[in-house]
Amino acid sequence: MNTDKPTLEKVSEAAMRFMRGKYVLDEVGDGKDGLEFRENGVRGPQGVGETFMSVRIREDRYDFHIDGECILVADLEAFEAVKRLALVKKEPNRKPFPKEQAIYGDCGHRCDLCIHYNGNTTYGEESREELKERVRRVYCPDSTKEEFEKGFFLCSGCANAWPDDPCAQKKCVAEKGIDKCVNCQQYPCDKATAGLQDGIQPRSILADDVTWAILPYVPEQYGN
Repeated sequence: MNTDKPTLEKVSEAAMRFMRGKYVLDEVGDGKDGLEFRENGVRGPQGVGETFMSVRIREDRYDFHIDGECILVADLEAFEAVKRLALVKKEPNRKPFPKEQAIYGDCGHRCDLCIHYNGNTTYGEESREELKERVRRVYCPDSTKEEFEKGFFLCSGCANAWPDDPCAQKKCVAEKGIDKCVNCQQYPCDKATAGLQDGIQPRSILADDVTWAILPYVPEQYGN
């Protein structure tokens, strides 16, 4: 493989444009033989995320490593394969959570995936702070961490939540004379989408944020 330097420079420029904003660059060694990219400012609910992409710089090519796969790149056409693989790896995983110990609310959503639930959660109590940041980015992007914390609350489930000030879902089923949303002929409806009532402004949202902060509140996702 014999590739001229200007071509490799174009590959490098294309790679930096593709990764800019979404990922943070960590240099390896002196920065001349390898680079590593991590998701920008994000730690997953399961802990600190591993390097998303690493690049080894050879004399006549770049070796792109993504999640155990390696693509040899010597021109822009080959880099397109890297972009396709990167997009696939970052798509939100819509079925990542086991259902065996799922806990359901009256609205059909999984309490064990909800950031507000104070019982046994699927993601673990130690990861609640990391999940808070995901939820803030999705639903309250203009608020500071301190402002978000002021409005944060914990919920012990439908049987005990807000007895004096029930949620919109409980008010609705009471008006209809039924016991829970999932037993309503109109379910699922806009009122049942607990996490989406205030809407989400059109903008770029990280794939992992979709998985952890949006899909748990969408009817018929994750087994609900």
